[in-house]
Order: sequence, then C-alpha cells, then structure tokens
Amino acid sequence: MTAPRTLPAHLAHPFSPRGRPDPYPAYRWLRENDPVHFDVTSRMWLLTAYADCALALRDPRFSAALGQRERVRDDELPPSMLTTDPPEHQRLRSPGALLMGPAAIRGISGGIEAEIGRVLDGLAGRERIEATADIGEPLATGVLARLFGLPSADRAAFAELAARVAVNLDPLAGPQAAAAGRAAMGELTRFLGERADAAAAAVRAGGEATPFGRLAADDRLTRAEMLGIASLTVVGGWKPLAEMVGNALHWLLPREEAAEQVRGGHDTAVSAVDELLRLESPIPFTARVTTEEVRLDGGVIPAGARVLALVGAANRDPAVFADPDELVVTRSPNPHLAFGAGTHLCLGAPLVRQAGALLLRGLLSRYPGLRPVGEPPSWAPSLVPRRLTGFTLAT
Repeated sequence: MTAPRTLPAHLAHPFSPRGRPDPYPAYRWLRENDPVHFDVTSRMWLLTAYADCALALRDPRFSAALGQRERVRDDELPPSMLTTDPPEHQRLRSPGALLMGPAAIRGISGGIEAEIGRVLDGLAGRERIEATADIGEPLATGVLARLFGLPSADRAAFAELAARVAVNLDPLAGPQAAAAGRAAMGELTRFLGERADAAAAAVRAGGEATPFGRLAADDRLTRAEMLGIASLTVVGGWKPLAEMVGNALHWLLPREEAAEQVRGGHDTAVSAVDELLRLESPIPFTARVTTEEVRLDGGVIPAGARVLALVGAANRDPAVFADPDELVVTRSPNPHLAFGAGTHLCLGAPLVRQAGALLLRGLLSRYPGLRPVGEPPSWAPSLVPRRLTGFTLAT
C-alpha cells in the first residue's frame, strides 16, 4: 500500500472538534483527491464518492455485523437488523416490518396527523420557540407513542428515556457517556418489556392492535430479539426525527421560495424531506468491515479492513447530484443514502417522510412568519446525529 494521503493543513479533519461544524470542505477534498482514503488517525478507510458508498452499503463483502463490532465502545448493541448480515438480517427484518413497515405506518397515519396537530396547536401564542425542544422532541415522542401504543401517562417517562438512550447512536462516545447510555438502554428495555405482554395479548384477543403489539405477538422472534428491535427503533428513531426539524428549518426559513413550495402540497413536502436529509444526513456515516479484498476505482481495500461509508459526503457528490450544495426541494430523482441502501435500507423511511412532510407543511402554513431570532444556532459537537443547538424561533 502506498503512503496514505493527508488532508491539507487548512482543512480540519471532519471528525475533529474543529471540523464537525462544517465537515463538507474536507469531504469535498477527499472525494476529489482520495476517495478511498486510509485515515491514519482512526485506522479506518473512508469512502466519500457516491458510487463507492452505495456499493459498501449493498455489497455483502462489506459486513454490517462486523462493522458494528468495530465501535470504539465496549458495549454490544442488541440483536436487530442493524447488527446482522443476511440471512440473519432478513429473519429479523421481516417481523420488524410489523413495527415500522409501510403497512404499519398506514395503520397509524390518522394518529400521526393528530400528533402533529397537537404539536402545532401547542405553539400558538408563543413568542419564542426552541426548534428541537418545542417542536422536534414533542413530534418524535408523539409519533413513537403511536407506534408503541403508549397512553398519555407514559409519555413523559418515555421521552426522558428516549433522550438518554440517544447517546448510543454515537460510536465514538466517551466512557462516561457510554456507561450512561448502557444504563439507559437497560431501563428502556425494561420499560418496553413491561408493556409488551399487554400489547401482544390485545392482538391475540382480537382487540386494538398497535404496531408494537403485532411485533410482540409474532412468534418468529425470541423475546430478546423482539425487545432489541423495539429498543433500537427508539434509539435510531427518536433523536434523529427530533433533530431533523431544526436542521430542516435552518435550510428552509432563509429561503422563502423553497418554504412556499413546501406549503404548496404534500408531494412537494415529501420531496423536501428527502432533499433536506440529503443535505444534512443525521447519520453521516455507516461502519462496515470487509470480508475479502475489494478493488475500487480509487484504491484497494484489504480483507478485514474497517470502513466508513461517509454518506454525508456521498450525498453531495456532483457526479450524482446537480448543484449538490444547494437546496432543491423538488429534486427528482433523489437517490440519497441518508436512509442507507440495499438490504439495510431503513425501515423507518416511510415514517420519517410522512411525519416530516406533514409537520413542515403544517408548521410553515400555520406560522408563515416563523423566523430565527437571537444568536445563530451552532452545530453540536457530537458526530451522531448531526444536529443544531440553540435554534430559537419567533412566530
């Protein structure tokens, strides 16, 4: 292997504290100069070109199961679609669709609309609104409460747990944060386990069936597998959905033409959600490990190599996306990788598209004067999810 190339001195490493607020210049340099890059700091191969990232997400030579074991932390994620390769992946994904698949989402679509209406109603008369705390988190809590069939009395405890387990998204979290995340995951698993039996019994008795109840009643899974899928839905769903709101408004509010297009119709709002996720992918990279040598146009990755597919870079590849750094809410086609690809395509994609589109269209229509106020928001120092902090709005 030739000597690895390094970023020019004027560019901060995208994972460094200095580079995290705006990793895109470094992504661009890597994509143009060394798209199959061996990073001497992390000892990982970084892929930045769209074609290479898409291949890594789809090709069985890039193992997701081994990739999850390469987390810096010493804890293991529960068994789920995320942590397995085919055929085990498909064995878990099929029943997992009972919780998060298209049919499950259609079944609670009325409830999702009601939750969004409740969030929007709660903003009336407010002079100042914090994008995540006042819009994003209530949205995520309400939508997931519908998935799990949680009564109002359970919501505050659920939201508190969901916020605490979110640290498990970050594979580079420090020891103290990781320990807190493990403890919170145990509490969340117990919380869901205490409600699983009643939800499953309602399904078997022909009563009200929630997506969680259908999952809990499915006999293709062990109890640990069922709770692993349910817990990971919360970890991977609550925080990214909550933070998507601030990220989206950060792009939309200064661009009145784009905001007006989102107000104009549901289909355009759905298209906008995809475009906003392309521009600011909440999960900016995915880990894999090669099971054999892989030859790419930009280099050769040896067997057993740790690989990061940098979807945040791939989603701005000009070889695929015209004007890649611009917001084009009607972009079509839009084959972004924010939801992954191949067998690991995110089951929650229909939920995010529907809830995000309804929320953004309703919010911009009901509060057309919504605008940022105070100090500009900043990008959080954590790597995952990519999110803004301190984003204050006025109606």
